[in-house]
Amino acid sequence: MTVSHSPFTATVLGLPRIGPNRELKRAIESYWAGRADAEHLRAVARSLRAAHYAELRAAGMDSVPVGTFSYYDQMLDTAVLFGALPPRVDAISDPLDRYFAAARGTDTVAPLEMTKWFDTNYHYLVPEIDAGTTFALHPDKLLGELAEAIELGVPARPVVIGPLTFLKLAKSADGPALDRLPDLLPLYRELLAGLADAGARWVQLDEPILVTDLTEAEIALVRDTYTELSAASDRPAILVATYFGHPDAALSALADTGIEGVALDFTAGTDPAAVAAVPALARKLVVAGVVDGRNIWRTDLDAALTTLGTLLGSADAVAVASSCSLLHVPYSLTPETGLDDRLRSWLAFGAEKVDEVKVLATAITEGTTAVATELAAARAAAASRRADPRLHDARVRARLTALDESDLTRSPADARRALQHEHLDLPLLPTTTIGSYPQTSAIRLARAALRKGEIDEAEYVRRMRAEIAEVIALQERLGLDVLVHGEPERNDMVQYFAELLDGFAATGNGWVQSYGTRCVRPPILFGDVSRPTPMTLSWIGYAQSLTDKPVKGMLTGPVTILAWSFVRDDQPLADTARQVALAIRDETVGLEAQGARIIQVDEPALRELLPPRASDQPAYLRWSVDAFRLATAGVADTTQVHTHLCYSEFGEVISAIAGLDADVTSIEAARSHMEVLDDLNAAGFALGVGPGVYDIHSPRVPSVEEITASLTAALKAVPAERLWVNPDCGLKTRGPVEVEASLRNLVTAAAALR
Repeated sequence: MTVSHSPFTATVLGLPRIGPNRELKRAIESYWAGRADAEHLRAVARSLRAAHYAELRAAGMDSVPVGTFSYYDQMLDTAVLFGALPPRVDAISDPLDRYFAAARGTDTVAPLEMTKWFDTNYHYLVPEIDAGTTFALHPDKLLGELAEAIELGVPARPVVIGPLTFLKLAKSADGPALDRLPDLLPLYRELLAGLADAGARWVQLDEPILVTDLTEAEIALVRDTYTELSAASDRPAILVATYFGHPDAALSALADTGIEGVALDFTAGTDPAAVAAVPALARKLVVAGVVDGRNIWRTDLDAALTTLGTLLGSADAVAVASSCSLLHVPYSLTPETGLDDRLRSWLAFGAEKVDEVKVLATAITEGTTAVATELAAARAAAASRRADPRLHDARVRARLTALDESDLTRSPADARRALQHEHLDLPLLPTTTIGSYPQTSAIRLARAALRKGEIDEAEYVRRMRAEIAEVIALQERLGLDVLVHGEPERNDMVQYFAELLDGFAATGNGWVQSYGTRCVRPPILFGDVSRPTPMTLSWIGYAQSLTDKPVKGMLTGPVTILAWSFVRDDQPLADTARQVALAIRDETVGLEAQGARIIQVDEPALRELLPPRASDQPAYLRWSVDAFRLATAGVADTTQVHTHLCYSEFGEVISAIAGLDADVTSIEAARSHMEVLDDLNAAGFALGVGPGVYDIHSPRVPSVEEITASLTAALKAVPAERLWVNPDCGLKTRGPVEVEASLRNLVTAAAALR
């Protein structure tokens, strides 16, 4: 049956939720700390949603996404929606506390595993689906937000993670979670009926999994699933949203069903001509994602209009949209008064992207003369950017041209291991931490005082050195073998370096959500990159002067700097990675010359940039591995190179992890119960490895017995002479008391096993 619906013309696929000034983050953390009750938290959330809706309506959006708001994560919200939380949280009676327990754990409850959302820097919580999972519909949150929006006069479009993506990304101990699709689809049908009864004209089902490699059987499931969901008469019109790539064969499968619309990402390689060639789309609304929801550069409006023109002749109707949810970009350029005018003119944050959507929608409905001023401004900004000399540094490019394969290569790992064993003289199962220690209120106050001019640079350095001295003393008191300086001077592991490298700019309020209440301000990589002065030498040198134990030099790797920045889009990413790698190489060589015996170059985002399609992955893995090796191969064989990887599905990049040729790789393993070690062994990995023995993203303190059990499991997969003992990740977000207790237990467990 055909559902009566009116196509819309301008929208975005999703909204940020942290608040323009991180209001939600503060409200949630106040709730966790017991300083605010649940009603205060809900009031803050309602206020943020209402403000978002009003802004989109004022900007001319005639369809507004509802339901993308979350207290922590939308995949977790979907698990709640369908009654798929793990049984271990059942005993927690309060629904909100149960939700947060699944997200971050408690003293007695382990949280859900966390990993990256496709190739973005956003983390989602991995649902646990097994044979005992009994799905049940709990739509109160979504229906409540829909009613709230309708009452405000908003043309609301509820958004839900689609069944295929939800199950494909879930974890199951009883075979593929996708096998549970027949049990879940009736609840989606029931949900659609309930949303229609509540007044929804359209519903958006997000299926980004369709841009990944699917089997023929899975493509058939796409067709069968949406044929079944669209067959009902008591439902809203269905928009299936894909993003981060081209759905290829899945697009034809969707087009053959009775859904009313499909959203496509034209900023990530989707070919408008190929879309226009799908005959069944002539009966659909095509929601064209021509405004990039993941990066912050102004849209080439002329190119976007060309794409829209190709689609207009082939689809029943075309709407203009962001390519994906706007949760990946900051709220607005308005507060960014510190950016230089030329750079600022090249940018579009969330609010500006909404304006671009409206300009393009107006152009295709009223003609380009109606937006001639806006089109001229976009052209002028693009011309300014192309002509800016900061984008082409002849010295940097000459250095890169002069490199050859020898600049990426060290001696064989076995030879290095023998030299380092003698040089470092470490015990069996050496203990260390990943890098950062708690960012205390004293550190944050000192940073704020420096920024406001209340203290000078000398006083700031004095305070940071005092923090470093405390961290070194703590580690020596606990008995750790390899120490770190704690990184008190670093606001963020990428932003800190970006502020010291040429070619980058920093925002003042450009916050985006990484996970839960964790927010970051990605720097803007706009030009050719170089290192004008040393970045870490004075801090690491001071820390090393306080102890005879080795202090690791701590750096962020080139791939992670790219992944956690908004990167220039006017040259291949591989070229930009080589520039960043050369700058980091200068720092590694400087650290070694100063006396550092161990240098850690973190690449937690190695998996993050992996393209969704297997055919595109080898090229990425080649240049990402080469960038790391360029950054680290300038040091002597006696200098031990470490790296750190976290919160990704590592199986897909195991060969690349080996290819990095780091002497020691510390890696997330606690939430995934050491599963990654089997993958490493299967790939013949024979270098040092430090699987995280406890999860730092939870406030709970692991017992000696728990850490001993993790280490015992690790020793079944890794020989003791190659095994290191460390937490999963840095300790920046944890409290000093829990950190000391956790590390004391870690050292005790390692000593006992020796």
